[in-house]
Amino acid sequence: MDSQHEIDFNRIERAITYIRENFREQPSLEDIAEWVHLSPYHFQKMFKAWAGVSPKKFLQFTTIGYAKKMLREKSIPLPDVVHNTGLSGTGRLHDLFITIEGMTPAEYRDGGSRLTINYSFTDTPFGRILIASTPKGICYLVFSDHEVVSLQDLYNEFPEAIFRSKTDVMQESAKHFFSGHGKPQRPVNLHIKGTGFQLKIWEALLSIPEGALSSYETIAHKAGKKKAARAAGNAIGKNPVAILIPCHRVIRASGMTGGYRWGNNRKIAIIGWEAAHKNNTP
Repeated sequence: MDSQHEIDFNRIERAITYIRENFREQPSLEDIAEWVHLSPYHFQKMFKAWAGVSPKKFLQFTTIGYAKKMLREKSIPLPDVVHNTGLSGTGRLHDLFITIEGMTPAEYRDGGSRLTINYSFTDTPFGRILIASTPKGICYLVFSDHEVVSLQDLYNEFPEAIFRSKTDVMQESAKHFFSGHGKPQRPVNLHIKGTGFQLKIWEALLSIPEGALSSYETIAHKAGKKKAARAAGNAIGKNPVAILIPCHRVIRASGMTGGYRWGNNRKIAIIGWEAAHKNNTP
C-alpha cells in the first residue's frame, strides 16, 4: 500500500469510526469532512469510492441498525428509540425505515403483526408458485414444489402477520407476467424487507432488461460495491420475490449460469423463455 493510498484509507477508517461513535448527533457532511481534514466535496467523492455508498447513506444504515436493535427490545417506547438514534422525530424514523427496510418501524418491531397478507398458489410454465401480497404490494413470490413447506416458510418470514388465502388485484397483475402477453397493464408494486445492501442489490437487478443478462460483478458495481461480487451473490440468493426481481438474469462472468435458489434447470428455462418471448414481440 503506497503512502497516499494508506493516508486515504486511514481517513475513511477515521470517518467511519466518527460516524459510528457520533451518529446520535446526526453529523452533517461538513462535520465529518472537517474531522478528517478534507473539503466536503473531496470527502464525499473519496468516501463513496472506498465505502460504496455516500456518507449520508452510511449514516442512515448506522442509525437504522441501532434503531432495529432497540426495536427488538419491545419494552422500549418508540419515542425513546427516536431520541436515542438522534433523529428529529418519529416521522424521520418512519421515513428511514420505509426507504431502507420497506416497512414501518412498528411493522419491523411486531414481526408483521400489523400486516394482512393475502396469498395464493398458481401454475406457471416453470412450475407452481406461491405469491403473497400486502396492501402495499407483492411481498413474497417463490417457486413451490411442496405447498405445505412453502407456506411454512412464508409464515416464518412474517411470524406475526394475519394470513388469508385470497387472490387480490396485485397478485393477478403479477401473474400476468407468465401469460406470454407482455407486461402487466398496471404497475406491480413491491413491499419487501432486507438489509440496506440487499435492497441495493435487488434494486440493481430490476435494472436488467427482459431478455438480457448481467454478471455478479456488474450487479455489485451497480450497487456501489465494485469488489463485492460474492456478497452480491449472497444477496441475490436471498431475493424474496422470484421473477419480478429478476435474479435469474444474473450469470457468472465466464458465461456459466451460476446457481439459482429454485434450481439451475429452472433458471436456464426462464432465461430461454424470456429470450424467445422478446424475439417474438413486435
